[in-house]
Amino acid sequence: MTIGLMLNALGAGVGATTVDATARDTPSASSFGIGAAIWVLISNLIGLAVGAYVAARLSGTSDNTDGTLHGLAVWGTTFLISAVLLGNLVAGIASTAATSASSVLGGVVRGAGSAASAASNVAGPGGLQSATQGMVDRVQRALSGGGSPASMTSDQRNAEMATLATRWVTDGRMTASDRERLNALVAAEYNIPVQEAQQRVQQAEQQAAEAVRRAEETARQAADTAASGAATAGFAIFGIMLLGALAAVFGARRGTRDVLLVRGTGNVR
Repeated sequence: MTIGLMLNALGAGVGATTVDATARDTPSASSFGIGAAIWVLISNLIGLAVGAYVAARLSGTSDNTDGTLHGLAVWGTTFLISAVLLGNLVAGIASTAATSASSVLGGVVRGAGSAASAASNVAGPGGLQSATQGMVDRVQRALSGGGSPASMTSDQRNAEMATLATRWVTDGRMTASDRERLNALVAAEYNIPVQEAQQRVQQAEQQAAEAVRRAEETARQAADTAASGAATAGFAIFGIMLLGALAAVFGARRGTRDVLLVRGTGNVR
C-alpha cells in the first residue's frame, strides 16, 4: 500500500506539471481521467506485486502453494483496508453535508422565528388577530365555489380550477362532470365562448399527457443509465481485483525461496 500511495503521489505530481493555464495548453478532462485511471491501476498492481514478493520471501517457505497463499493474503488485506478507507471517506463527506444542511436549516428557522417575533411586536395582538382573520376570510371566499361561474369572483373561479386540476393530475383522468365544470369556469374567467374554452381544456389535457409521457421516458432513461453505470462499475471493480490477484500471485511466486538440492556421497540437502 505504501508503494502504491508513493507511485500515486508521483503520478499526481506528473499530472500537475501538464497543467499550463497561461499557455492554455492543458490536456482535456477526459484525457486527465483516462491517464489517472491507468496510472492508479499500474501503481496498485506494482504495489501488490512487491508486497506479495516481500510476504512470500519473509515467510521463508519454499513451497509455491504457501508462497501463493501469502501473496493472496496481501492482496485480500490490501483491498479490505482500501474498502474501509473509502467507506470512511464517503461517510465523512455525507456527515459534513448533513451538518452543513442542518446549520443552514437552523439559520433559516431562527430567521423565520425572528421575523415572526418582529412582526408580532410591530402589529400588536389586536392587529395580528385582525390580519389573520382577514386572510382566513379571503381564503374562505376563494374556496366557496360550486355556484354559477358567471356570478363567482375571479379568486373563486381560479381556486376551483386549481382544485379540479389537482384532482385531474392526482387521478390521472378527468370525469365528464369535472371537464364540463372546468370548461364553464374557463369560459367565464377569460370571457370566451364555451367551445373555445373546451378547446383550451383539451389542449391542456394533451399537453399534460405529453408531459407525463416525457417524464416517464426520462425516468426510464435515467434508470437505464444508472443500471448501465452500476454494471460497468461492478465489472470494472471485478477486473481490477482480478488483475490485482494475478499481480500478487506473480510477486509471491517470484518471492518464494528456491529449493537447493546438493547431491553428494549418499547425502541429500
